Amino acid sequence: MPLVTSKQMLLDAQRGQYAVGAFNIENLEMAQAVIQAAEETGLPVMLATTPSTLRYAPAAVFAAMVGALAAQSKAQVAMHLDHGNSVELVAQALAAGYTSAMIDGSTLSFERNIAITCEAVRLTRGRAPVEGELGRIGGKEDDLAAETDASTDPAQAAEFVERTRVDSLAVGIGTAHGFYLQTPVLDKQRLSEVRAIVKVPLVLHGASGLSDKDVRDCIARGICKVNFATELRAAYTEGVKQALSQEPKLYDPKKLGEAGKRRVKELTIAKMMLCRG
Repeated sequence: MPLVTSKQMLLDAQRGQYAVGAFNIENLEMAQAVIQAAEETGLPVMLATTPSTLRYAPAAVFAAMVGALAAQSKAQVAMHLDHGNSVELVAQALAAGYTSAMIDGSTLSFERNIAITCEAVRLTRGRAPVEGELGRIGGKEDDLAAETDASTDPAQAAEFVERTRVDSLAVGIGTAHGFYLQTPVLDKQRLSEVRAIVKVPLVLHGASGLSDKDVRDCIARGICKVNFATELRAAYTEGVKQALSQEPKLYDPKKLGEAGKRRVKELTIAKMMLCRG
């Protein structure tokens, strides 16, 4: 079916008290794997690209590729810009055919974050839902780097949503991008406090490496979208490495891609089922 927006997906998840998985892709094989996982499970899914991925290949390439794959599938698929670092990039993604966008002003002051998020909302209103972020996620992934996280203030979150009219909100509760060097301590009570006064769907970034229990607890406390990126990259790479270790003379990129795709598909199915509780 054609690409759909993420808005109804997340509202349905909020009502049903589950989460939608959002999976960062880097190439054709990862896109195929995620959409095949969605078709086999019958669950809606979001495919996402970050700014660094869009320097590797432009948004038009990813939108066309994912759109073509979705058109051949029965799965509900949304194409999402993850951590959009400028309104200009949001505009490019929408023009290319993306159906969901995040504008990330979390490194800016509160007022500047509101300003840039409002600008993105005005740009996309009526065409695609917008995810904002308040509170900084620690760790490093792609262009994203923060020495420490800055947890989301519940009162500020309510003001942020009211003033920007975002469709969803990514919150900082102690998660980090990339793999964790030590066991994360999540401020789940803070998440519950944000959920009590913020009515839009909430988003959890930095889920790669979290325990299943932590993910389920966060969903029970109001998370409606869970992002996965680093684990998928590692799964793809390990699949290729295994194929080469078993057949060192292998040189066909299609066979290497199939090996990576199998691992990504398996992981995606597991994460999608985890998000359903």
